[in-house]
Amino acid sequence: MTRSDFKQWLFRGKQWLYRGQRPNWIARMLNRVWAVLASWGVASNYLVNLEVTGRKSGRAVSLPVVVAVVDGQRYLVSMLGENVQWVHNVRAAGGRAVLWSGGREEVHLEEVPAERRAPILRAYLQRAPGARPHVPVNKDAPVAEFKKVATAFPVFKVVSNVPALSRA
Repeated sequence: MTRSDFKQWLFRGKQWLYRGQRPNWIARMLNRVWAVLASWGVASNYLVNLEVTGRKSGRAVSLPVVVAVVDGQRYLVSMLGENVQWVHNVRAAGGRAVLWSGGREEVHLEEVPAERRAPILRAYLQRAPGARPHVPVNKDAPVAEFKKVATAFPVFKVVSNVPALSRA
């Protein structure tokens, strides 16, 4: 098996884990492990655990996500596109979420307009090799190529919740 054959096999395997835009049982198990590692801060500094309130259950739902950084600003990207549960939950929660990576950080997630997503998607694919099979653009492609698919992949800007100054 050549190196390119192996890469193609791995690529197809990653797509298989998320057939139909939903993780199968193996992907769910792997996500739990990554979520725990991200919460503890053991994994890299760009892997975090996103916790958001489920829109139907009302319970906290958590999953590991990769943080893309562009111009010093953090962003979360849905590698599976628009029709995934965490995106629906974030929207239903008004953007309120918690990021865990060695500590708890309450954040507000603001959806980025499609016309500003291309450079963020490019930075995301540079950092998230597991997302590459799901985004139909090469990670090294020019930003113009990412503009063509930007509407299909929701991007959220991470805004830290800063307590308001009290007036005395």
